[in-house]
Amino acid sequence: MGIFTKKQLSQLVAEANDSEKGLKKTLGAGALVALGIGAIIGAGLFSLTGIAAADNAGPAVVYSFIAAAIGCGFAGLCYAEFASMIPVAGSAYTYSYATMGELVAWIIGWDLVLEYALGAATVAVSWSQYVNKFLHSVGIDLPNALLHGPWDELNGINMGGVVNLPAIIIVCLLSLLLIRGTKESALLNNVLVVLKVTVVLIFIALGWGYISTANHTPFIPANLGEVKLKSGEISFWDFFSSDDFGHYGISGILRGAGVVFFAFIGFDAVSTAAQEAKNPQKGMPIGIIGSLIVCTILYVLFSYVLTGLEHYLKFKGDASPVTTAFAHTGYTFLNSFLTMAIIAGYTSVMLVMLMGQSRVFYSMSVDGLLPKMFSDLHKKNRTPWKTNIIFMIFVSIFAGFIPVSDLGHMVSIGTLFAFVLVCIGVIVMRKTNPDAPRGFKTPFVPVLPILGVLVCLALMAGLPKESWERLAVWLAIGLVVYFVYGKKHSKLAKRSDS
Repeated sequence: MGIFTKKQLSQLVAEANDSEKGLKKTLGAGALVALGIGAIIGAGLFSLTGIAAADNAGPAVVYSFIAAAIGCGFAGLCYAEFASMIPVAGSAYTYSYATMGELVAWIIGWDLVLEYALGAATVAVSWSQYVNKFLHSVGIDLPNALLHGPWDELNGINMGGVVNLPAIIIVCLLSLLLIRGTKESALLNNVLVVLKVTVVLIFIALGWGYISTANHTPFIPANLGEVKLKSGEISFWDFFSSDDFGHYGISGILRGAGVVFFAFIGFDAVSTAAQEAKNPQKGMPIGIIGSLIVCTILYVLFSYVLTGLEHYLKFKGDASPVTTAFAHTGYTFLNSFLTMAIIAGYTSVMLVMLMGQSRVFYSMSVDGLLPKMFSDLHKKNRTPWKTNIIFMIFVSIFAGFIPVSDLGHMVSIGTLFAFVLVCIGVIVMRKTNPDAPRGFKTPFVPVLPILGVLVCLALMAGLPKESWERLAVWLAIGLVVYFVYGKKHSKLAKRSDS
């Protein structure tokens, strides 16, 4: 059978129920919802909203969030079904293994690892800049050489940095916390979630009264290419390949949705913790759908207030649009508190991302596709501590030395790719295992999963071609690793051959 060998559903369920060898079951439904909110509300809300408004959609970034949420909603319902019937760590990797075979599972697992690693590194860099801003407000200024990597630039000018030390420190601290245990990590995450959701609500409530209708006019800025397209001056493909595509208008909303999609990857991280859920059949659907609904409502309201307080063009190149916009209210004395909450928000995002990537590698190692060291559990804490340490080093290098701010698109395209496979997987599983117990069933199959595939592909099409090129390079490296090591050591393939 080889590369198309599939895991049997009974085997996956047995792995999930192995309480002696597996991960600790410590997370309830509430903790899972908080886990999702912890990953979703962060860099996407506090940084990418302004960037997407300035470069792509204008005030219509509100519609971008709605479009991204629709794609997430379709995929989220499919995730919820899988997580309730296959409560095993590994997320889309595990689901693909059961439905489409080992090679597809490897591709998606390799893709998820990069998604979480680059996502955590990108957020760490932003976290560092907000920490610097807060310290500056209290009279403490860190040397510029310790705040930027050697290749960081602003408007084409090198920032003169050596290493982003705060970014490295926070990655190391959170990795050590994850080694300590999932329960302890979830407790910290719950505290951070309460803090940042409170601040988001304060921003919306206080900022609403200062919204200027002039900043929302026009709500959808005009796109010259779309005007030419409607008049028949250019063809669709000429417009699609031009620089006008994605800069305002309807295409800007689409590309903006692809950009802010980075902000929604948190609910995917919830499914990586399925094996640590106390009652996954009930808790996982609540955690996935609940966190997505809460965050979508907050995102739409937040982006509407943000673009109403300040003209969207003022957010161009602004890494902290929240404080820029809040300056137009009568509550500027809360700026330091807002900055602290944003720092907390970024911290919880990194925590969940670092946990997610270690769980994916753990699952791949358990299956023999990666060396055994990646699935070795700590004797006391029963966490994949060696994997945590390896990724601590890997992510720290990216965060401390490499300018990763432009890789947000790559994180989004990797996530969308995973969502496409999960939506397809639900259709396959309904055909191959129609009678399998399901704690939650995706409605309107196959219509809803097909819509999920189409929406996610549309969002992927709206991203720059560089995102596709980087994804292709990473997947090519992954295929080499698989055929050199993974295929030869696959436990499932060995059992099938014997």
